[in-house]
Amino acid sequence: MTTILEDQIVDYIRQRGPLTGLELRKSFNEDSLVLWQTCMRSEKLAAARTSTRYLRLDRRVEGYARLSPSILREFLSYSVMGLAGSSEMISRRVCEIASHIDTVSKRKHELALRIVSNVMQHICGACEYVPEMCFILAGDIAYRMANDVPRPEQSIGEFVRGSDIDLVVVLEDGASDALIGSLDNAIHREKYRTLVSPELREEVDYVIKKVSRVREQLQFDTFKHMVACKILDEGLLLFGSESLFVDIKTMLNEHGVTEKLGELERRAHTSRKEAEDYLLHADPAKAKRENLYLFYTAEESEEFE
Repeated sequence: MTTILEDQIVDYIRQRGPLTGLELRKSFNEDSLVLWQTCMRSEKLAAARTSTRYLRLDRRVEGYARLSPSILREFLSYSVMGLAGSSEMISRRVCEIASHIDTVSKRKHELALRIVSNVMQHICGACEYVPEMCFILAGDIAYRMANDVPRPEQSIGEFVRGSDIDLVVVLEDGASDALIGSLDNAIHREKYRTLVSPELREEVDYVIKKVSRVREQLQFDTFKHMVACKILDEGLLLFGSESLFVDIKTMLNEHGVTEKLGELERRAHTSRKEAEDYLLHADPAKAKRENLYLFYTAEESEEFE
């Protein structure tokens, strides 16, 4: 049995061609969950996604494991809705979206490298001795999954361009507190400049730590330790000591962390299927009261509610 909204979406796509979830949301004044349910239930529509699903840790989820992107983010940014039977048109649009995602990911990767270059110019000019360190790039960019969908940033009261640039800086244990302080100040200046610059408007999240701190986190015994390990496991070497970076990856493997994360990701895929099955036929009002965290993350709640 079709609904009025479903018929409207089908007619709109027939006129416009395959569309992303975000394009549909901009055209229909409808709750995001209802819009997703309508598209996913419809026998007249077909959905295709471009996203790579990867592990995310969330305190609100039993066992902490969920997949990123969230169901809603995947629908808005990484999925294409087309008419059933129009696979060729859908495939062309999927390729367009995938190409755009790849371009955004490369641009953010290059910006991260420029940021680190600026930081190192400052550090090398200010310090007589610079110990071994590596800059690790994590998050959406590491998976070539970065998006540029504007989202609000409270600290400046403006919108930033999609996915954060997530950086982890690891230094050898002999690094001085003075050097770490200088490094922190230099990165913070770049973070602020990148955030407020009208032509950039990118959010940079970063953490600085010594190898001894990494060894503590390898215990994998608290939620924060698990998150830290997950970020290191997914991270790519952006700049710095390749040998230190390889040592970190080796430690993750030798302490069984890589295997534990793999098991969490398998659980997350099972939970995602269960969440989608539940939400597909859930009463939207009830889901909003009790289970909407299954639809999007805590960080996205302000953006989408």
